[in-house]
Amino acid sequence: LRGADLRDADLVVVMQENRILSNYPLLLGRLWSPRRVAYWGHGVNFQSDAPGGLREKWKQMMLARVDWWFAYTEMTAEIVRRAGYPQERITCLDNAIDNEAFERDLAGVTDAQLQAMRLEIDAAEGAPVGLFCGSLYPDKRLDYMIEAADRIHAALPAFRLVVIGDGPSAGEIRAAMETRPWLKWLGVRKGLEKAAWFGLADAVVNPGAVGLHVLDSFCSGTPMMTTAEARHGPEIAYLQDGVNGLVVHGGTDRYAEAVIALFNDRAKLDAIKQAALRDARHYTLDNMVERFADGIARCVAMPRK
Repeated sequence: LRGADLRDADLVVVMQENRILSNYPLLLGRLWSPRRVAYWGHGVNFQSDAPGGLREKWKQMMLARVDWWFAYTEMTAEIVRRAGYPQERITCLDNAIDNEAFERDLAGVTDAQLQAMRLEIDAAEGAPVGLFCGSLYPDKRLDYMIEAADRIHAALPAFRLVVIGDGPSAGEIRAAMETRPWLKWLGVRKGLEKAAWFGLADAVVNPGAVGLHVLDSFCSGTPMMTTAEARHGPEIAYLQDGVNGLVVHGGTDRYAEAVIALFNDRAKLDAIKQAALRDARHYTLDNMVERFADGIARCVAMPRK
């Protein structure tokens, strides 16, 4: 923004990032300027290697020095409240992306496609199919996923696991495939082909970091199964254990047991699928934009903090 744009603004919304140096003059300017400043952010760095380090302490020190907070999710809103920031100055955005194209692709998947895909992965009719879809990197806990999948397959020999995506840890999946014919890595798939795999799968097997891709799970009604200990993004707040997905505590044995139990309880699995589909209607880009607009209006109507 140009200086003139800033001088005329009633409110400037900035990302809550230590490294964005242009934030600091705006925050300092609150001492003499009537212009309001708001944060848009996570509250903390959820993937920090040093959550007690200087960077996070600095972020916490600066957390309340704004007139308004646009929190990514309710998890962020709770972090901000715990820091003593007033609830009436917090807007929970429920961060989302535009999933309309994905929903159209899902609607375009045919029974013939699904049948052909079952043949491709040698999955019998009715056999449980797990899907991993995302970048392949250490925070995704791929070693944990493979070990848990071994346990699931030992209990349910018809089980198949399909991995979509690529990344620096792809070698782990490639190596695992050599001795596991029930594991299929397909690389990156997009559009209708990605949607079709979500349509075929019974669940998203994702014991590692959960972010915005949880919305793919909701839109497709394919429950996500993750772990509590992973280094999640703030969107983990959307996942309710036993309601619209699974959040398992503990090792691969506990995770596998939970997945097996759900595959064996079709009534519960169907109930979780329906809950996920319902929540897809809540976590939309349109709703997020409405919350943002409402927060802007309320912020400029209130006295400065």
